Amino acid sequence: MPPIEQILLGVALLLLLSVAASKASGRLGVPALVIFMVVGMLSGSEGLGKIYFDNFAQAQSLGVLALALILFAGGLDTQWKEVKPVLGTALILSTLGVLVTAGLVGWFASVALGITLLEGFLLGAIVSSTDAAAVFSVMRSRSVSLKGNLKPLLELESGSNDPMAVFLTVGIIGLLSRPGASMLELIPAFFLQMSIGAVAGFLLGRLAIVLINKINLEYEGLYPVLTLAYVLFGYAATALIGGNGFLAVYIIGLVMANYAFIHKRSIARFHDGLAWLMQIAMFVALGLLVFPSKLLPVLGSGLLVAFFLMFVARPLSIFLLLPFSKLTVPEKAMVSWVGLRGSVPIILATFPLLAGVPNADTIFNLVFFIVMTSVILQGTSIPIVSKWLGVYKPLEEKVAYPLEFNPMGDLKSDLVEIAIPSGSQAAGKPIVALGIPAGALIVMLRRAQEFIVPNGATVLQSGDTMLMLAQKDDLPEVERIVGTPRVKEGKTA
Repeated sequence: MPPIEQILLGVALLLLLSVAASKASGRLGVPALVIFMVVGMLSGSEGLGKIYFDNFAQAQSLGVLALALILFAGGLDTQWKEVKPVLGTALILSTLGVLVTAGLVGWFASVALGITLLEGFLLGAIVSSTDAAAVFSVMRSRSVSLKGNLKPLLELESGSNDPMAVFLTVGIIGLLSRPGASMLELIPAFFLQMSIGAVAGFLLGRLAIVLINKINLEYEGLYPVLTLAYVLFGYAATALIGGNGFLAVYIIGLVMANYAFIHKRSIARFHDGLAWLMQIAMFVALGLLVFPSKLLPVLGSGLLVAFFLMFVARPLSIFLLLPFSKLTVPEKAMVSWVGLRGSVPIILATFPLLAGVPNADTIFNLVFFIVMTSVILQGTSIPIVSKWLGVYKPLEEKVAYPLEFNPMGDLKSDLVEIAIPSGSQAAGKPIVALGIPAGALIVMLRRAQEFIVPNGATVLQSGDTMLMLAQKDDLPEVERIVGTPRVKEGKTA
């Protein structure tokens, strides 16, 4: 074993190279995660780095840890009021959608590749989930958003469909290891695992709010450590009692996101950074696992399955399951096209290898090729396809205010942005003359690119945006005075 200094140097160089390479991903329109994986491949034994790594057990362990932390961070970044209108649709896609996609791909793979139907279903289950990180990294890098409820729908579906894919993969591996077992055995196991995971996630999420607000730690830096330990505990404890640990940690994050607790913003930033670290480490490790020479034999098969997944299985699952949805045909087409595959399928592809499933090597290489094809082809074309389908919307620029707001657990105020529209009765008046309720305080004024700390004599102008700390009950009165609804919560402050 090399000295620890050499190991740390190698790790540091790989991380620095990945972060630096991610800068180029925006210009190329390729998700940063693909860049991370390419860095791993180039660093591998068949690349420039000559690092030999073939320990699938370690890669799987890293993947499970990374996925738990990424799902928690995704839940923590999800606002209930945004996803509530699409909750039913997202749940259908994250459960039945995954099942239909897995079934269609499994049938096609068994016919086209000559493998058994159960092995085909295993391949389908592995590639059945979509990747929110891949989707939104492309959209952010290309300044693309989507109209209506498409963005929250994709966000919730991508964040919640991984547990279903994990369940199907593990269940089918179990069936392959027990000849004669019936797929009907998976039905009660599914409801048991998901029920335990959902209940445990909700209860642990509510308990986390109480714990963080009441524990009163001496050092602020210990709060992220507390939540990190809590996430690991939530995943492990839920899995040990027979529940789906991945669903539990996602729901813990979702519950916490929608309640006030101490140091919420700093904790959220910590877990966002940790999620990125986990994604970089995981993709680099998975890139090291892949031997490019082994991908060539599956080139034709991989393209065949990837195209069937993108152009047949995913669209069919959307249109078959959402016949009465309020989504228009172009919106459904966009949802089907944005079904990018990412890290989860590659992590799941290590499960058959460790279980000794027949054709596991072929399945792993196929999955890797399918993921790369999906992300490169679908990821780079999202701006073009969204404009062609008429669902394109420019990404709203987030404003970084030169102040920090950390709500306390029992604080009843919100930090919101309220715009002064053209023709507003507030325009041309000093703040003191507006009659703003006592529970509302204008802490900063944004005028064009300038930030102003206002006082009572400051005269408002059309186009100004007020950053206001206000009691929730006072916001409707402020909006009435100004003549416009708030534009968004000041999450970026």
